[in-house]
Amino acid sequence: MKKTLLVLAIAGLALAGCDQQSSSTQEQTDAAAVQAQQTDVVDTAGVEQAETKAAAEQEVYVDAAHNAQNALDWNGTYQGTLPCADCDGIKVTLTLNTDGTYSLTEKYLGKENGEFSSNGNFNWNAAGNTISVPSDDGAFAQYFVAENQLFRLDQEGQRITGDLAEQYVLSKQ
Repeated sequence: MKKTLLVLAIAGLALAGCDQQSSSTQEQTDAAAVQAQQTDVVDTAGVEQAETKAAAEQEVYVDAAHNAQNALDWNGTYQGTLPCADCDGIKVTLTLNTDGTYSLTEKYLGKENGEFSSNGNFNWNAAGNTISVPSDDGAFAQYFVAENQLFRLDQEGQRITGDLAEQYVLSKQ
């Protein structure tokens, strides 16, 4: 009987030891899973950081030091025929000089005595992409300066849109 109790006691201890080992193995497995999840989070954060960095590198940066005023060959003579409400069109010849002076001739087609000329200084806007040319009535005609073209702007300084938009362009001669 003592032998039986001894065998049972040893078997019980052995089983209890196995259960603890199993419990320890389960804890190790759980800890490994948590660590893997944390690694995934870190890896995901790293990927997100890399994607954000790549997106930032692809962003377009505007170089304020380069604009139409200092990067384009804008000086010269431009011509075009602008739409006119009460005539066949306004033939415009605008010469821009590197010293900031201009010469403007506007001929109202189909009108008697419809030719006007003026000379003076034109001004650049702060962005260096638009010029203002004084007109006889004290207002300013504004032109957006592009490569070999001037786009006549509306009274608010915006590009003209709509069906006639392409007619508000002066081309360099």
